[in-house]
Amino acid sequence: MRKHELTVLKIGGSVITDKNGKMAARTKDIDRLAEEIHRSGTQSLIIVHGGGSFGHPSAQKYRIKEGFEDSSQKIGFSETHNVMTMLNGLLMACLIEHKVPAVSIAPSSCIITENGRISHFDDSVIINLLKMSFTPVLYGDAVLDTKRGFTILSGDQLVTSLAIRFNAERIVIGVDVNGLYDADPKTERTARILSHLNLEELKELQGQLCKPKSCDVTGGMLGKIVELLPAAEHCIPITLVNASKPENICRVLEGKKVEGTLIAKG
Repeated sequence: MRKHELTVLKIGGSVITDKNGKMAARTKDIDRLAEEIHRSGTQSLIIVHGGGSFGHPSAQKYRIKEGFEDSSQKIGFSETHNVMTMLNGLLMACLIEHKVPAVSIAPSSCIITENGRISHFDDSVIINLLKMSFTPVLYGDAVLDTKRGFTILSGDQLVTSLAIRFNAERIVIGVDVNGLYDADPKTERTARILSHLNLEELKELQGQLCKPKSCDVTGGMLGKIVELLPAAEHCIPITLVNASKPENICRVLEGKKVEGTLIAKG
């Protein structure tokens, strides 16, 4: 992989937080990932991270995704955005410490949705940051919505939007399992990893996956599949790898083979 080709990297909330806790950051993993990103030497990169135990509990408690229903939700909107900036700050501090020229971009400041889908995206700052070889860092966020009042913009929808908008060469999704399986590997011992999927197979898999049982307002693995489909349709290769395993992110960013799932045409 040539260093100047744009990569959109998603770091899942389950990798950098403990989803069974509340605002429980995995600080050692955050630091390790920042170091791996630096060591990979990737020069053209956009990073998006999930919310995990920071954003999801507040968003669920106040039903932010469903939209504005009563004034008591306003504090929930503010709280959800605020805790996401806190998690983002932890990642940003490590990236900068490891000499990655990262700049945080709050999606709520440049994106408006309509019925949960991105309808307005002022990407001028991101364009200019990329021109200067900065690394924009965005995240799943509570955003304003023209129909619902507000909602949750998932990091997965954001990843696909950014990849298509900026004609990315590839998408890398860092999760807490080794890739996509034909069943839940955390509960099914016979679950088999799917090392390669084309667009048609990805669509078939969408119908097989069940919704997550844990607290995840963005749909878990099913949500990822739904949101990745447009990127796959634009022929952008997508690699899902276990970012909880040391060296995986560094290796995949360097273009080296890593156990995982490749979603590509053909």
